Amino acid sequence: MVSIFRLSLLVLLAGIHTSAYAVEEGKLAPILTAKLLDGKSFSTESVKGEVVIVNFWATWCPPCRQEMPAFESYYQKHKNHGLRMIAVSLDYPADLAKVREVMRDFTFDAALESESQHKGYGRIWRLPLTFVIDRKGVLRKDGWYGAAGIDLPLLDKIVTPLLEEK
Repeated sequence: MVSIFRLSLLVLLAGIHTSAYAVEEGKLAPILTAKLLDGKSFSTESVKGEVVIVNFWATWCPPCRQEMPAFESYYQKHKNHGLRMIAVSLDYPADLAKVREVMRDFTFDAALESESQHKGYGRIWRLPLTFVIDRKGVLRKDGWYGAAGIDLPLLDKIVTPLLEEK
């Protein structure tokens, strides 16, 4: 009886793990689509050939707000080398004004989660959460593993080599 319970528990936990973390480094990244704050459409599929940083954040998340200047600095330095970035806010649609206020200081793309399709990235419950996709559409950084925050040295370590690949 105990071993049946343990087996059932392992199966349940395995199911939770795979549904919460749906992505896998080294495999094609799930497609993310979004209606950007400026009304334009974004799709990771349409920007293949570029390195893409996907960041999930919220205005009420202090660590998220702390890493945004590093993203902007890195983006400004590398946007002409094939870098795209999208920041997907988990704020409610009613808080759109707050999101726009924060994003006015940043030039990379942004969208509300409610205006995006990203189910392949799992249920977003931890913030900040960042994924990096290479020029071929392969996931190279799975945000579910490792430290949650991003800074310039980590961007240089992870993203710069991908930008140098042709």
